[in-house]
Amino acid sequence: MRRNLQEPDPVREAALNALALLVDPLLDFMFDLGVSVHDVNSVVRARAVQVASNRLIRNEGVSSKSRIAIITGLPRSEVTKLLNPPNSLKRTKLVQQPAKRTLTAWLNDPKFLTSSGEPAVLPIFGKRRSFEKLVSKYCAGIPLRAMLDELIQIGAVDRLPNQRVRTYTCASTSKNFAPHAIEAVGEHCRDLLITLTKNIRGEQRMIESTVLVSDGDPRMLHDIQKDIVDDSKDYINDVAFLLKQLQHRDKRAPNCETRRVGVTIYYFEDQIYPPNGVSTQFNKRVVRRKNLRRRRPK
Repeated sequence: MRRNLQEPDPVREAALNALALLVDPLLDFMFDLGVSVHDVNSVVRARAVQVASNRLIRNEGVSSKSRIAIITGLPRSEVTKLLNPPNSLKRTKLVQQPAKRTLTAWLNDPKFLTSSGEPAVLPIFGKRRSFEKLVSKYCAGIPLRAMLDELIQIGAVDRLPNQRVRTYTCASTSKNFAPHAIEAVGEHCRDLLITLTKNIRGEQRMIESTVLVSDGDPRMLHDIQKDIVDDSKDYINDVAFLLKQLQHRDKRAPNCETRRVGVTIYYFEDQIYPPNGVSTQFNKRVVRRKNLRRRRPK
């Protein structure tokens, strides 16, 4: 029986739905860090080539640019570029997210600095040294008001009287997250995803168990969370004692095989929309922004 190529593939649809669930919180976090979609796309393409190459080597002992192109769907010419060391992720110049690009220019372009090298207080409008000129020079096509709203929202810019704005030498779109904490997010998510995919493939059954309720009473959360935290600390301490027994005792055999083994416990909580479809999370009073109008010279 021939299958119509236009028929939906339930496995592919499920895979795309799973991907969307993974990507949503990741993108939200990347936006906190000032990472653009262009950056994400560059990382995904570079890693796709590397993962496909490792997959071929693991399964067949040899990699092939043509096979990588087939697996990833990328052109063979791009595969070739991404496999070359000069085009590795660390050496590739990524395109900055517009808000970050605007701040970087404000902090470094002499045209927007004071004589002492500090970022100048800028008039919002103007043909020369102004916020309008800054945005048009470094983020052409981005509306002035949209950029101002974004920079104010992330706390990088203050709006002053008389239609002026200022930023700071320490202004950043990354909200001062510690680099090691950011990398730990990737490491923990990677470990969890490897466990889940190994289980669904049937390769090696790893411990993964989830208990949840979908109609939890928020009034009881504080006490429940405290009990879970206390129990988790006791369990992790017991696991730590067990894992220490895995450590190699023979220091004379540094080249012997080792395994990275760990257990992670995590608690998750999110808001379910009430029956009327309106989330109380967004029932905040909407503050109308003040009009931003170009003043005509008198």
